[in-house]
Amino acid sequence: MGTALMWLIQNIGMGFYNIFYAITHPGSWLDWSNGESLMRFIYYGASVEFFFAVFDIFLVVTVIGIIYPRVMWAIVRGLEWFANGLGRLVAWIGLLMVLQQVMVVFLQSVFRFGEITIAPFGFGFTQSVGWFSEELKLYNAMIVALCVTYAFIQGSHVRVDLIYAVVRYRTRKVIDMVGSLLFMVPVAVLTWLYAWFFLWRSLITPKVSASEGLDLLMRKSKIVKWNVETIGFSPNGFNGYFLFKILMVAFCGLVMLQAVAYFYRSFREFVEGPESDGKYLDKDTLGEGEEAYEGTH
Repeated sequence: MGTALMWLIQNIGMGFYNIFYAITHPGSWLDWSNGESLMRFIYYGASVEFFFAVFDIFLVVTVIGIIYPRVMWAIVRGLEWFANGLGRLVAWIGLLMVLQQVMVVFLQSVFRFGEITIAPFGFGFTQSVGWFSEELKLYNAMIVALCVTYAFIQGSHVRVDLIYAVVRYRTRKVIDMVGSLLFMVPVAVLTWLYAWFFLWRSLITPKVSASEGLDLLMRKSKIVKWNVETIGFSPNGFNGYFLFKILMVAFCGLVMLQAVAYFYRSFREFVEGPESDGKYLDKDTLGEGEEAYEGTH
């Protein structure tokens, strides 16, 4: 127990040092023209050091937010504004999916076109009809990955309620705080660890993995080069599947940010009482007289 506590304290302390070092030496991890800098970025992007650097920022911001409630509410509103704005924007891709599917069906089944050329500004982009058909999977993935926190804020997610509805107000807020830290964050972090190296394995060569240490990656940096995979699942099919891997990482980041926002919101609502329930919450509405149907779509 003492060893684990000492390890935790040491890593928290090193987190502050690593933040300071990263800020003062940006070229050591942001200069991707240098193989060593690229490998450092890859290694530390899913490392214990990065986790505790983020954790230290969370601790400092939380302490400041406890002392100055307006700061905590500002963070909540900012993160929720970002999630809502991104979700509302990306949701329009659903309309694009429908239009493109109709286009594919007509051009392929009715007019028997084999290729489609799109040149809105004079620059031609030609791909097979099958390519555009498979691209619809990307649109669907964008909606799922980038609208997840928007759906959470709007209350559109599935929630299994066993005891939540019958307990007192402050008990519900404790459940929300515990759930955001013990369920949302660990799942997002675990998924990030897999998604991070899964992404980079399709962008560079030689391949990298989570089991490799920094020393091994530094040796690989001498021969590292960009090698973005553009292999489709079918001949002449959609070949940008590395974009799905980027969406996985974005999904994890959005969930972690929303977990922080939800924890802060639940904490402030716990402290301020029932009168602050839903304070500053920007939820979509169907309009006056349609309140009974809201939350069911």
